[in-house]
Amino acid sequence: MTFEIDARPVSSLANPAVKRLAGLHLKKNREATGLFLVEGLRAVIEGVELGFTLDEVVFVDRLRDLPPGRRLAKLIAGTGARALEVTPEVLVKIARRDNPQTVIGAFRRREFTLADVRPEPGALWVVLEGIKDPGNLGTVLRTLDAVKGAGVILVGDTCDPWSVEAVRATMGSLFVNRIVRAPMAAFLDWRRGWTGTVVGTALTAAVDYRLVDYRPPLLLMMGNEQSGLPPQMVEACDRTVKIPMLGRADSLNLAVSTGIMLYEVVRCRQPLAES
Repeated sequence: MTFEIDARPVSSLANPAVKRLAGLHLKKNREATGLFLVEGLRAVIEGVELGFTLDEVVFVDRLRDLPPGRRLAKLIAGTGARALEVTPEVLVKIARRDNPQTVIGAFRRREFTLADVRPEPGALWVVLEGIKDPGNLGTVLRTLDAVKGAGVILVGDTCDPWSVEAVRATMGSLFVNRIVRAPMAAFLDWRRGWTGTVVGTALTAAVDYRLVDYRPPLLLMMGNEQSGLPPQMVEACDRTVKIPMLGRADSLNLAVSTGIMLYEVVRCRQPLAES
């Protein structure tokens, strides 16, 4: 297989395309264009293979010598994606960090709404209220992918799931998770029609998380990093649970606690076979 990307060479840091791509680090530009950045050859290949639209790709010349680079070239041939072959200095400017990866892609994001969240058999959704840390959000998406969850519902004022930091933390799992964003009032109104189970973690809960039946279809509700679920979200739960703190710490990182909860759901669905 030969490398057959028809690419325009770019070496100037002042090139308009370079400025446009670097501008996607800003939320206002992502919202205006509907595009987001993905770093890394493997992640860009996964995005294309999983059906996301690649709008533009930038790479340095050493990509031509890598077998996965030739694979990427074959994947995007005829798709209309623009390609730029850039200098390492230009790649650094677009990535906004030293030692960036070989490839950066600008993808068109996919939008889902609450109408797309249905109580299908086995459905598992994570509801995150007011999450602020993009690293936490990306890690939750990665963990949700690991347990074959359906996606996340971001309620209220949350960090941007399409930010470079969040996307990087997903390690490519962004491409298999559906992402829904909704104001709290809209979510609570929609929740009244949800016929599945709703379980949330709450500071006021008295029940150990290991004692609950996580019967699908399931919404797993997690509060934000500082204050947990607000009262109106707690009231929307069928059951609330707590993760016991046995040491001096009185709380866990949100991504860690969500991971614990998700694997408890897995344990309940797939108990270990007796030897």
